[in-house]
Amino acid sequence: MAEPILIWGAGAIGGTLGAYWARAGVDVLMVDIIAEHASACSTQGLTIEGPVDTFTQVVPTVTPEQLSGNFSRCVLAVKAQHTADAVDQLAPHLTGNGFVLSAQNGLNEITLSRLLSEQQTMGCFVNFGADWHAPGKILFGNRGAVVVGELDGSIRDRTREMFELLRMFEPDAVLTEDIWSYLWGKLGYGAMLFGTALTNDSMADNFADPARAKIWVTLGKEVMAVAHSQGVIPKGFNGFDPAAFMPDAPANMAQLSIDELAEFNRHTAKTHSGIWRDLAVRKRETEVDAQIAIIAAIGKGAGIDTPALRCLVDLIHDIEEGQREQSFATLQKLADVCS
Repeated sequence: MAEPILIWGAGAIGGTLGAYWARAGVDVLMVDIIAEHASACSTQGLTIEGPVDTFTQVVPTVTPEQLSGNFSRCVLAVKAQHTADAVDQLAPHLTGNGFVLSAQNGLNEITLSRLLSEQQTMGCFVNFGADWHAPGKILFGNRGAVVVGELDGSIRDRTREMFELLRMFEPDAVLTEDIWSYLWGKLGYGAMLFGTALTNDSMADNFADPARAKIWVTLGKEVMAVAHSQGVIPKGFNGFDPAAFMPDAPANMAQLSIDELAEFNRHTAKTHSGIWRDLAVRKRETEVDAQIAIIAAIGKGAGIDTPALRCLVDLIHDIEEGQREQSFATLQKLADVCS
């Protein structure tokens, strides 16, 4: 029997990948901290439901303390702020020539290469829409970009292997020599999604409101300025055009990109971001520090001020701590900084 692919985190991203791979006959073992979810996936099966696909697949799943054995291929799919803790737990189970693919949001590849090594880290960018709804149940709301690449830009046998596996899930997956350009592109879009989570309106409604356009433009421009300072030229995907938010871009380009984002998000059963769900439904900490505060910190080191990003981080923290509500009044605080 082939060695299983270890998926650490069986939530929206990891669970969806695991279910698709297992259904295709790939040997998969998932790890999740929620015992009820692990049990459901292993017994009655993990149900993927939504407009893209609906099926139930048994996927062997254990909790961290139940895991045994060593693995050469690991997909890390935990929230960004839990990356270091997850690595502490999975590292003893990683073979000497093994690697971890980060199927997460943010720049977690930096953390992984520091805690493990660059050789043991592989980059991955995902933008499909999925939500964990309950033990054994995940909503797959829409397809989106999936990209994989090595941190040093090389293409190796292992990179091609993971690319082929990802194509089982997303036929249009991309194998890239510049994964950082995609990761920074996602950060620009991600900053906007954090902004949409300040209200209870859908992602599409937020992007479609002309009165809010200045917010998305400002956030996009700040992220792109920091990316440029790092020598990165971000790549676009699913309606987000990083070039539209560069300093020398024609004024209408950003609005065209925002219009495309509104259209893209009109056609998904996942109407609100996972950030919004963390705040409004699951009442838990978001990834704002690992995804957004890190951009502001990198920008500060490069001499670039990011007032909108810093305000966004503060507002998300206020909601997490119960000091503000998700409302237009909260979004207006960000709008004031962007005016």
